[in-house]
Order: sequence, then C-alpha cells, then structure tokens
Amino acid sequence: MCMKISKTPVFLIGSICFVIVLVALCGITLINNINLSNIIRLNEKVASDSVMSGNDNQVHAEYDYVNHHHPKNINRFEQSTFNTNDSKNFKTPTTTSRLLTSSLSPAGETRNAAQIRHEMSSLNSDGSYGDTVSNNWQTDKFLANDRNVNTLLVHEVIAVNSSSSQSLNKMLNVTNNVDRRNNVSIIASQCYPIIDKTISMIDYTRRDRIVKMMEHAWHNYKLYAWGKNELRPLTQRGHIGSIFGASDLGATIIDGLDTLYIMGLETEYKEGRDWIERKFTLDNVSAELSVFETNIRFIGGLLTMYAFTGDAMYKEKAQQVADKLLPAFQTPTGIPHSLINPKTGMSKNYGWASGSSSILSEFGTLHLEFSYLSDITGNPLYRERVQTIRQILKEIEKPKGLYPNFLNPKTGKWGQLHMSLGALGDSFYEYLLKAWLQSGQADEEARQMFDDAMLAIISHMVRTSRNGLTYVSDLKFERLEHKMDHLACFAGGIFALAANTRQSENTEKFMEIGKGITNTCHESYIRSSTRLGPEAFRFGEAAEARALKSSEKYYILRPETVESYFVLWRLTHDQKYRDWGWDVVLALEKHCRTTHGYSGIKNVYQEVPQKDDVQQSFFLAETLKYLYLLFSDDSLLPLDEWVFNTEAHPLPIKGANVYYRPALSVSGDATNAS
Repeated sequence: MCMKISKTPVFLIGSICFVIVLVALCGITLINNINLSNIIRLNEKVASDSVMSGNDNQVHAEYDYVNHHHPKNINRFEQSTFNTNDSKNFKTPTTTSRLLTSSLSPAGETRNAAQIRHEMSSLNSDGSYGDTVSNNWQTDKFLANDRNVNTLLVHEVIAVNSSSSQSLNKMLNVTNNVDRRNNVSIIASQCYPIIDKTISMIDYTRRDRIVKMMEHAWHNYKLYAWGKNELRPLTQRGHIGSIFGASDLGATIIDGLDTLYIMGLETEYKEGRDWIERKFTLDNVSAELSVFETNIRFIGGLLTMYAFTGDAMYKEKAQQVADKLLPAFQTPTGIPHSLINPKTGMSKNYGWASGSSSILSEFGTLHLEFSYLSDITGNPLYRERVQTIRQILKEIEKPKGLYPNFLNPKTGKWGQLHMSLGALGDSFYEYLLKAWLQSGQADEEARQMFDDAMLAIISHMVRTSRNGLTYVSDLKFERLEHKMDHLACFAGGIFALAANTRQSENTEKFMEIGKGITNTCHESYIRSSTRLGPEAFRFGEAAEARALKSSEKYYILRPETVESYFVLWRLTHDQKYRDWGWDVVLALEKHCRTTHGYSGIKNVYQEVPQKDDVQQSFFLAETLKYLYLLFSDDSLLPLDEWVFNTEAHPLPIKGANVYYRPALSVSGDATNAS
C-alpha cells in the first residue's frame, strides 16, 4: 500500500519562497528609491516648488521645455519673407550653413496645408496647445489662410516693418469667415521665437562664454539661495540685506528669467517659471518695498515674459503686483511715495529725501510698464496714474529748463535744487524717450519733453575735460560738481538712440555727445587696475575719469556702461564697442567670479580687490543680457521692435511688433489706446 503524501508542506514551502522573493524585490526597490531620493535631494528646494500645488495634474504644455524645444537651440536661419500685399505669397527660409536641411521639404518646397497640420498637430480645437511644443515653434510664424478658425496654423513670421500695423490688420482679416476675436486670441497666446533671424554678425565664441557665465550665476543662486532675492556667493547663502529685505520674493528669478529665455537655457527657464507660478506673491509681505524697484524688476520682468510667450500667468502676476503699488499713488498730487507695504497698503517717502520728497528717477520711471499693462489688460487705470505724473512734470515751472531730483507729493513743489543724470534722476529722462518709442512714436509729448530736457542738460551740465573727455556733471544749487556717476553711463546710449530715431537740428549734436559719454565711461574702466569702472568718477586738476573718495571706488556688477556699448554697436557697428565689451567680460571673470557665483568688488584700483559678497539680481537681468546681445545679430530683439526698460527687460513697440498683445475690447477689436 502506498503512503499518502500531504500537499500542505509543499504549499507552505512555496509560499515561503514567494514571500522571500517578494521581500527581496521590495528591498531592491527600496534601495533604488533611497538612492534616487539622494539624487533628488540635491535639487530639493526647486523640486518642492513644483509638487506642492494642488493642481499638479494641470497641463502647461506650451511652457514644457523638457523636450528641449526652446527656439534658441535650433539651427539659425535667415528670416522668411512675407508679402504684406498678398497673404498667399510667401517663401521658405533661406538656408545657411547652420540650417538643418531635414526641417525643410524636399528641394526647399513650401509645405502644403496637410503637412503643416500634421506638424502642428498639438494645436487643439479650442486654440490651445497639447503636451509638447511643436518643432515649428523654433521657426517664425504666420496665420495660414484657412476658413475654419479651429485649424488656423502658425508656421512662419510676418516680416515686421514700418507698415507692420497693416500687417497685423491683414492677419486679423485673413478671411471673411474667420472670427477676429478668436484670431487675436490665438496671436495673444503664441510663443515669440527669440532668435537671431540672420547669423551674419553673431560672435559665437564670445557669446557662448557669456552663456556659461549666466549658467554659473544661476546654478549657484539655485543651489544656495533659491527663492531668496539675491545670492551671497562667498558665504553661500541668501542676501537678506538687499533692497527687498528678508522676504523670499525671488528677485533674481523674476529679474533673470528673460535672460535665460533669450539665451535658450530652457531647463533653467522652466525652473524659474514654475517657482513664479507656485510661490510668487506679495499678499503676505509686510515690509517696505521700493515702488520703483518693484516696478522695474518684478512688473517689468513679468511683462517681458508675457510679451515673449503669451502666457497669461505672467500678465496676471504683473497686474497683481501693480495693484499692490497703487496705494502709493494716493497723495494730494498723485505723485507716488517711494515705499509701500504690500500687506497694509501704507506708503511713505524716505526721510532723507529733501523733506520726505518723492524722487524724480523713481516716480518718473513707471510709464513704460504701467502703460503697457493698461494695453494688455484693457484697464486704463494704470496709464491714468502715470499720465497724471506726466502732466504735473510738464506743467510745473522748471529752473533753467532742468528737473530737480526731488518733488514734494503734498505741495507739488520742488525740493532742493539738485539735478543729475546719474543717481536720483537718470531713468526719468530715459523713460521720456522710450515712452515715445514704445508708443510707435505717437507720444509726441514725451519726445518733446525729452528733447527740451536734454538741451537744458547739454547747456548747463555737459562739459569737456582738459583732455577732451565728455561728461555729465551733477549740478547742486547752480554749482557743478564735476562728478559723474556710473549710473549716468546709460546716457551714452540714450543720446545716440535719440539721434538715430529722429532727424532734426539736434541729431548730430546728440550722436556726438552719446559717443563722447560712452568713451568717457570706457576710460573710467581702463584707468583702473581691474579694468572695471568705479561707482563715480571725477574731473579736475587732481583726476580725470577717476574716483577720489573711497566711497566711490566700488563696482557692484553694474550694467550701464555695457548698455551703451550695446546700443552704440547696434547703431554704428564700430568694432571697438564689441572689443570694449569683451574687455569687461575678461575683467568680470578675473576679479568678480567666485567658486559659487559672481561678486562685486570694493576697490577697482586694487590689483587684488576685496569682494562684497553680493550677486546683484541686475547682473543677470542687465549686465549679462547686454553683453549677450552685444555679440548677437541685430535681428535678435531689434531696436525698432523692442524697447528696453531701465532693468533691461524688453517691451514690444506698438505698431512695430505683432506680439504687443493688446487686450480685446467688447467689440472684439484690438485695443488701440495710446
């Protein structure tokens, strides 16, 4: 008789083996997860900003740069042409040595409608975009003629010229069967391809070096000061002594974002955009913020990104910030106070400012941002606020035609008679010229005020040194100081831009002074041991274009001199401006670069200067941007389509740039407010 064998032990053994295998697999997975978490922890602060929102499943497809589709990374080609008199007549891009031939149809033929639809398949029926950015976003674009608005295709750019407003109208009337409101809505949401349309004037070697500098500055900020306002590179922590205090407002993120975008640093750009969307707000900030600095850095930076991308988030954030500043305008004259508490709405002026006066360069440097904000939101309030300032300044009596630096917001009268094209005055004059440019040269009032002010400054403040250096002196109580601030070095570019944009009896004089001031600022650089310019420099028996006081010898990564190099290069193509700019790059790398970012220095006349341990946000927003553009082609942010705010954030020019993105009126037409 055979013995019966129980199946229980076999089942038990099998179960134990299964459990052992399962535990082993779980252990391996756990170990891998631990290793992965260690890697992730290196970017913990950045990653946390992207996962803490309750709307993580929301798709932000048009801003997804993970697939490396940023327009700056494609091979560059010459701009397509488009006949504004015939919307059906267009040409394919002209090929260059840097063009990917696979991006064109065989034999350079124009792609047909079916091919374009396939390539633009991410375009949804509601006019929004799918999960990835089509490769066609790397080229310029136009609205194809299609009877169905849901299949409008964006592919090539309309050549924007002096008649570009007519081109826009043609776009908006591309067919009688297309709804114009939907048409404009599509335009308003498009990503502007920030690329060189031609490559003839790009200096790749030098420009690539500047991109590396930007990466070094950004990555160290991200590692040691993410969400803080600025980085202290020597001590590897956030800078809480900045003008924005200890609040985590991410000033470097918002200020530097458009520079990242222009340079094609898509991963870094996406990090910054995500932080702004998840974290940036002034709602709970109970601290005194500068109205001026908040406007030029935060509102200006956000408006530029809206112009570039059409991303409504940027517009909404800009409007939220502007609304926080509005209580500062509640004064008897409408001249805003200098400081605002965003949480309480309380505002005031600096006690040291000539009897608590408002400062010319601060309340006079709001016009570009507030006017543009009115146009893209349809809310006239912002323009009304700055227009009130304009009218007061236009009508008030000006001593010798000059604007003193202080104005009492209660009485509407000037404070002490101190005039300057440097600190306390500078950007007011800049915004007069640029408001005229931004308006498509329609704001004649601004241009006339600029010309009158410059002629008065030339007469009373512009002087020539014994050795022929042109400079703009400060004027205090009718006494020239024969001192010029580094901040005033922007004036070289402004005078030249004024000469280039209007022919008049002043044209030659403005250009000569612009070149002269730029040369003087260059001299202030090369006469120092570091070949970087001091905060202020003097002219007289004891010195020429040199600082004399210890409080004037520092350099804090300022951009004004390279700004004028950039403008003069664009207008003259004189190689010396690029050479001077490259000299600044080498000096920055030698004296300001640290292991963990860039720092200002305390004395430009020392061979081995001490560093101040601050990486200013404007170093990313302005200095590196202007240097990058200096070595780019003129077609990258051309000066007849874009105007730079005083923080170097480019804003589109009305009537010359189809991506001005005006709001829609109730009737569906584009807003044409001036």
